[in-house]
Amino acid sequence: MTYFLEYTVPAAPGDTEFEFPHDEINSGTTVPLTQTDAEVVHTPDLPARTGIIGATVPEAKLEAEQLITHSRASEASLYFDPSNSLQAGVGTLVSTFTEGRGWQDAEDAQDVQGATF
Repeated sequence: MTYFLEYTVPAAPGDTEFEFPHDEINSGTTVPLTQTDAEVVHTPDLPARTGIIGATVPEAKLEAEQLITHSRASEASLYFDPSNSLQAGVGTLVSTFTEGRGWQDAEDAQDVQGATF
């Protein structure tokens, strides 16, 4: 089964924001800021949606928690999404994670076998 974890990565301590060039003509190209005259985009955080492989919800939660604890994120949402979409919010919300509180399952959430978790 494929799950997706959505979370937000804040800028590193000491940095107020991320900076990256935005060039519509050369999209997908990564260039150091000092080597481009493209418009520079500034943002205090970056949204992320990452695929999590797990056969069961507990396996997916374990894998997702490993990712969260090795990032600067403090909150995340776990979705079951058989469409494998990279769009935010797509799929069925399974559970949310908050640092210090752990996982909170979504109301009426069920795994693909029909059992609640």
